[in-house]
Amino acid sequence: MKRILVTGGAGFLGRHLCERLLSDGHDVLCVDNFFTGSKRNIVEFMDNPYFEVNRHDVCFPLYVEVDEIYNLACPASPIHYQHDPVQTTKTSVHGAINMLGLAKRIGAKILQASTSEVYGDPEIHPQVEGYWGNVNPVGVRSCYDEGKRCAETLFFDYFRQHKLGIKVARIFNTYGPYMHPSDGRVVSNFIVQALENKPITIYGKGEQTRSFCYVDDMINGFIKLMDSPDGFTGPVNLGNPGEFTILELAQKAIDMTGSRSELVFKPLPSDDPTRRCPDISVAKEQLDWEPVVKLDEGLKKTIEYFDTLLSGSTGD
Repeated sequence: MKRILVTGGAGFLGRHLCERLLSDGHDVLCVDNFFTGSKRNIVEFMDNPYFEVNRHDVCFPLYVEVDEIYNLACPASPIHYQHDPVQTTKTSVHGAINMLGLAKRIGAKILQASTSEVYGDPEIHPQVEGYWGNVNPVGVRSCYDEGKRCAETLFFDYFRQHKLGIKVARIFNTYGPYMHPSDGRVVSNFIVQALENKPITIYGKGEQTRSFCYVDDMINGFIKLMDSPDGFTGPVNLGNPGEFTILELAQKAIDMTGSRSELVFKPLPSDDPTRRCPDISVAKEQLDWEPVVKLDEGLKKTIEYFDTLLSGSTGD
């Protein structure tokens, strides 16, 4: 049994990671300030004697004793991270400093949940880890993009300067149950709009592409990365290399829900990437990892969750 800290543990990915770690027999400390995370996501774990929750903001130091740290704390959807962009940058940068400082003090291994947004609007396709990115440092998305890039810098400086055991995962679009229904991300948006027979909003012509990874595959990637040999730090792309246009995703949402929704086209947001798809060669070689859940299978499970949620049988 390991003692494992998950920051952002009440969020979408954090909730699934806590569940997996508990099922694997570990002692889990969930830390969250509940800005975007929800107590409803973790209420089913509250009676587990090996689960503990602490309301805490990672912008402030934390003093605990653990063996491993998964640093997932940061709003991840544009609606949420643009709500308070200064705080978003602080969460990425100050949060990384505080969690790295904790890991250094107690000798814990630490994994950073970075993002495909470090590549910005990429000029190469698919994206490989060696690509330095094409990021606007002064745009409306910069608080998240540059915050995560700075966090990676801090992780590798702690690795080089203090010999700290680090792992850096660059997460591509991930979806599944327990996504927030109002987080503005494309999968949850389309499913909720389709289930409610509301117009489905397409930005631009819908020709921009994304790759969609089901949450169970992503959590498997986290575990494999954390358990990888000490000499392997990453960064490593975790995502599904299957590429779909936004228009294709919208049509799938309509077809799979039997929706009467119509498509509505709006101007493309500022700095929205036109193509996003991971090269996962490193993950395959170093972690023996690749996603196995097909998009239709994952969407079916996600639609079932949101259908139940919207019917009032559960909460967000």
